[in-house]
Amino acid sequence: MEAAGSLGPGEPQPPGTAEGAAPMNRSGGETGSEAKSVGFVLVHAGAGYHSESKAKEYKQVCKKACQKAIEKLQAGVLAVDVVTAALIELEDSPFTNAGMGSNLNLSGDIECDASTMDGKSLNFGAVGALRGIKNPILVANKLLSEAQKGKLSAGRIPPCFLVGEGAYKWAVDHGIVPYPPDMMATKFSLSAFRKNRRKLELAEKVETEMIQTKKRREVSENTNDTASLDTVGAVVVDHEGNVAAAVSSGGLAMKHPGRVGQAAVYGCGCWAENTSGPNVYSTAVSTSGCGEHLVRTMLARECSVALQAEDAHQALLETMQKKFIRSPFLAHEDSVLGGVIVLRCCKCSLESESAINTQPLLVEFLWSHTTESMCVGYMSTQDGKAKTHISRLPPGAVAGQSLAIEGGVCRLRSPMT
Repeated sequence: MEAAGSLGPGEPQPPGTAEGAAPMNRSGGETGSEAKSVGFVLVHAGAGYHSESKAKEYKQVCKKACQKAIEKLQAGVLAVDVVTAALIELEDSPFTNAGMGSNLNLSGDIECDASTMDGKSLNFGAVGALRGIKNPILVANKLLSEAQKGKLSAGRIPPCFLVGEGAYKWAVDHGIVPYPPDMMATKFSLSAFRKNRRKLELAEKVETEMIQTKKRREVSENTNDTASLDTVGAVVVDHEGNVAAAVSSGGLAMKHPGRVGQAAVYGCGCWAENTSGPNVYSTAVSTSGCGEHLVRTMLARECSVALQAEDAHQALLETMQKKFIRSPFLAHEDSVLGGVIVLRCCKCSLESESAINTQPLLVEFLWSHTTESMCVGYMSTQDGKAKTHISRLPPGAVAGQSLAIEGGVCRLRSPMT
């Protein structure tokens, strides 16, 4: 694997190998009639703060998500359904801020956002402020698949984005089993909610209007650093070269009821687009961090466009610097918090491999974040196990003003079509 180390804005750093990340297999894999379908998955468990004491748990959930995705890929399942399977594993973990165990809002309720995009059809499905569904990504995936069936009765356009009670009723009507809202919270998320509520109540009693605002901001920032992390997500490429992306989140701690973050917004939470027209590469992106920052910069879409450049690493670095940290849309923000995982791929025929009738799929993958840390996992169908890594800003770097960027490349060998 070729990886780049942590960087501050404009600070070049020579390549190195990410900690805990073994080099990817560039050529091996099964061949012949017994070969399984090939593919690759990259997941994240949030851009925020990952304590060393829970590092094992963070890595374990990423590992499980990768393994589930690879099982699906090897069985020939297409990317859009594989990415959903990976997200279910991430949502079900009590250590992530998605699905069960998500952050509670000001009213003490859990409202979730999720979306997914299929690079082949370019269809998109999303839900926002959804209550009473254990796996919101299932509803987003169902919206996407139902839209592919065409128009509804009387020529109506099928929805691609539903929120609140309407999203819940649509999900139940389409066979998704509801889940008691009061069972969505975990001991961890309830404890964080009570702690945050006490801080807010104290601030409201003691401080003046100006200081109240400041304290609320501090409480929110501290909560996001130490409690449940933000958005989880995944990007996938399957044996046909199709890409897909997905994202799911419980949103910011103590958010206002009805608030919808980037995880549900088109072009902000995730993006996937197969090679077509002028696009040399298929690309897939999933984001994490402060939803308001990601919505105002449309970071997922910006990264996808940038990845058509020759140098993926340099393109992502410049995008994070110019279109996120120094974005004119966030000019008044002192600290811009977010992270992305990206994947791009293309099929390439090499003279040395033409004799064995194979057409390799070249996959480049990267992650970058301006938060203290970001937990990722990745795996190809040629790997025996998933690799996991907690990426951190370099010593002395200031969260929200500096960034880290790392990644790698692998070559997947598949039968010629």
